[in-house]
Amino acid sequence: MALTSLWRILFHAVLIVSMVTSAWAMYCGEEDCYDLLGVKQAATQQEIKKAYYKLSLKYHPDKNPEPDAQAMFSKIANAYEILYDEEKREQYDYAIAHPEQFFYNTARYYQTYYAPKTDIRVILLAALLLLSSFQYLNDHIRYNQAIEHAKQTPAYRNRLKQLELERAAAAAAAVSTAVGGRGKRGGGRRGGRAADAQQAAAAAAAVPEDGVAELELQVHGADKPCLWRLFGVQVVIFPYVAAKLVWWQVQWLHSYTIRRMPLAWNDACYLTRTTLRIPAAHWSSMGEPARDRLVERQLWIKQNLNEYREEMLKSVRRRR
Repeated sequence: MALTSLWRILFHAVLIVSMVTSAWAMYCGEEDCYDLLGVKQAATQQEIKKAYYKLSLKYHPDKNPEPDAQAMFSKIANAYEILYDEEKREQYDYAIAHPEQFFYNTARYYQTYYAPKTDIRVILLAALLLLSSFQYLNDHIRYNQAIEHAKQTPAYRNRLKQLELERAAAAAAAVSTAVGGRGKRGGGRRGGRAADAQQAAAAAAAVPEDGVAELELQVHGADKPCLWRLFGVQVVIFPYVAAKLVWWQVQWLHSYTIRRMPLAWNDACYLTRTTLRIPAAHWSSMGEPARDRLVERQLWIKQNLNEYREEMLKSVRRRR
């Protein structure tokens, strides 16, 4: 038992010594930085600088052919770098005075030597810009791929033909209206003909050359890239969004829980959409009569929701 206790004491002693040695080794190895320059710990910056210049001339490899001159010159330069910098010197002096604070001294050492010198805010801003750029590029590529895929579907081509027919009909109606107006004015003046031709061309140009622009808006599951959805923008506006959400929750609690007021139509739509887990884009694309029917059923009430789900199940079974 006594032997075990002795071994424990020796182990802890060796551990403490190794930790202290490691704290010293982080700076000037096994040697003291002040001893390497031959100055006292209370030496001024001028004394340290003077000692360094003197020793650097003595051990410079170009002037000293000794084999260990290069190693000694490197040690002197390292000691001067530590002691001449006020922040590093303060940390070194603290490590000498408090060797028991091994982890604290180690953390300060690595923070000084390996922490980024640039302002952390600049680094975060650059990271947000980079991530947002990749996100926007990815959204743009996905959107274009979804649109190209949608253009290959029969529904898209049928709708495109329908829009072309509507365009032709609108152009014909515009020309007919222009010709009719010209006939009423007599039709003998060249100025009147030119004005009628311009009106007809403007009416025809008001109709899209193809239906691509309109059809793209109807492709579900492919949202156009939006700056407001970028990660960097979301981080910037997060305080505003959070404050707005808290205020909305307070208003909801005051209006519908405390005062028990009837639900406003927009709030009823929100409850219906969230209860049925309908995405906002899909809810907006639904017809107004369909949305009204869902809201009027008050599906946020559990009983009404269960009845609605049973009806949907029966409808699916009948279709099968």
